[in-house]
Amino acid sequence: MTEMTKEDVTAMILSAKKQAGLTWEEIAERIDMSPVWTHSAAMGMNAFPPEKAELMVSVMGLPQEAASILAESPTKIWEQAVPTDPCIYRFYEIVGVYGPTLKALIQEKFGDGIMSAIDFDMSVTRVANPKGDRVKVEMSGKYLGYNSW
Repeated sequence: MTEMTKEDVTAMILSAKKQAGLTWEEIAERIDMSPVWTHSAAMGMNAFPPEKAELMVSVMGLPQEAASILAESPTKIWEQAVPTDPCIYRFYEIVGVYGPTLKALIQEKFGDGIMSAIDFDMSVTRVANPKGDRVKVEMSGKYLGYNSW
């Protein structure tokens, strides 16, 4: 018998989500986490705290052995080629065009450092606009200054 992988558990979650007709917001609410984090963890990019892994297994009707897989520390590797999916590509484009600007503004305000993607949160909301609804992405990460030694 082969051992269950993070990819297997992700596939089970996606199947259960589709069968149940749930949204990521509904799943996140049921495990008391944010939708952004819940999706990222379900895709294998974050480790569920053990109690949240157990809850996810229960909510999604997954096999019990999936809980330990969900709680494992991930290897954060993703496709390094420029993506062709238009939505994901636009985020690459935004970083390509505005990345140096964001870096300059962060360093002017905080000094030489970065925004953490570890001590971090993000939300996605829909904002009504007469010209067409807008996507609002908000990110908040702890400032981490570089050390000098």
